[in-house]
Amino acid sequence: MTQNETRRRGGCADQKHSAHVYPAGSLNILSREEVSRLSDATQEVGDLLRRCALAVLNSGNLGDDAEAMLARFSDFSIRVAQVNRGMRLDLENAPGCAFVDGEMIRGIREQLSAVVRDIVYFHTEIRPNPYFDQETSEGLTNTVFEIARNAHLLDTGRDPNLVVCWGGHSIPGFEYDYTKEVGYQLGLRGVDICTGCGPGAMKGPMKGATIGHAKQRMLPGRYVGVTEPGIIAAESPNPIVNELVILPDIEKRLEAFVRLGHGVVVFPGGVGTAEEILFLLGVLLNPKNDAQPFPLVLTGPADSADYFEEIDAFVGLTLGDAARARYEIIIDDPERVATVMKAGLDRVREYRVETQDAFYYNWLLHIDEEFQRPFDPTHEAMAGLPVSRDLPRHQLAANLRRVFSGIVSGNVKADGIRRIREHGPFEIRGEPEIMQALDRLLNRFVRQHRMKLPGETAYEPCYRIVD
Repeated sequence: MTQNETRRRGGCADQKHSAHVYPAGSLNILSREEVSRLSDATQEVGDLLRRCALAVLNSGNLGDDAEAMLARFSDFSIRVAQVNRGMRLDLENAPGCAFVDGEMIRGIREQLSAVVRDIVYFHTEIRPNPYFDQETSEGLTNTVFEIARNAHLLDTGRDPNLVVCWGGHSIPGFEYDYTKEVGYQLGLRGVDICTGCGPGAMKGPMKGATIGHAKQRMLPGRYVGVTEPGIIAAESPNPIVNELVILPDIEKRLEAFVRLGHGVVVFPGGVGTAEEILFLLGVLLNPKNDAQPFPLVLTGPADSADYFEEIDAFVGLTLGDAARARYEIIIDDPERVATVMKAGLDRVREYRVETQDAFYYNWLLHIDEEFQRPFDPTHEAMAGLPVSRDLPRHQLAANLRRVFSGIVSGNVKADGIRRIREHGPFEIRGEPEIMQALDRLLNRFVRQHRMKLPGETAYEPCYRIVD
């Protein structure tokens, strides 16, 4: 999304519509008993379901203020009803932009069905099941697998060709255009795209890939959106996403990216992008993953070169040259990004064949529990995070990831925004040299409007660096 686009709102932004909607996709054939369980479960997760459903229905209305959206549609409700033909979603006072001539847009109907499917499935089938032990690394990985399988994201008939694209939801127009060009070059080479499903650098690669896929007569391509409840409320799925999955928390979302994806392209972004980079580097630095081919390219247009210089310097200071060796920085060359990534995917295929690992899910990638356990960014938890090069490298990467995750929460998530409003900014403490580098990096994000979509008021930091 360009900054100019953030100032345009559709004429239906505040219109409301009530409707009875039949689900699409995996929820269109259900038994009476399954519908009854879904209906009962929605009572338990009603508020969570309501917030995520509202975000999907709000697709096309630009903004990242979840509280404002919830306030604007405070009278919105969603209910699962049992009817003779199965299941029906009854909506009251839904955003009008989800409808055309009184009918819900098909893509939004599919995404709405995914919200109901994933949120209810986790709370009814996974959380109470002892097989999916949320206290062990194996149980957490099995949870991510089961949610992805239930969402029909696992395809045994495809070679490794799913590239994850990370980057900011708030980026200038020239960076957005660059993400589209990279997506186009990837699409021409038969690569499918997976992103965080929101606007900006999450939408651009998908938009570009649709043209590449069309030229190669590969439509419909796969445009996979991976999100979680706190993020989706602030960053509604873009309309190109045709396979959406909602994981229960940010840690499972990050694990899903690296288990499902076969390579990663990183565009300029803010704290969320930095969190993703640190997560992946922390995982790849584990000695058990030394042999794992995992192509990772950091790229942007020429005018964004300094962004990657700052990121590269921060990674070098904190995680060392071993971490820097796991990625390649390519500036202003979309075609080279695509050829490097395609060659990397070929190596991934060879490795999966050699090790007899699945093409559709990276079982052999070792992810330490430090990167899997959900982190609740309270003020106490943020202030208590040790950040020092005296820590083992993977532990430092995990804690830095948590620092950025907390800032994301304070920027755009409803719970985080409420905490900042009630208790003031998070305090971040650590080794002075790291804190100084972190301060420089965050100040750059603020100056470049990478923290939040530009609005009428200046960005007010949700954090304070304590040297």
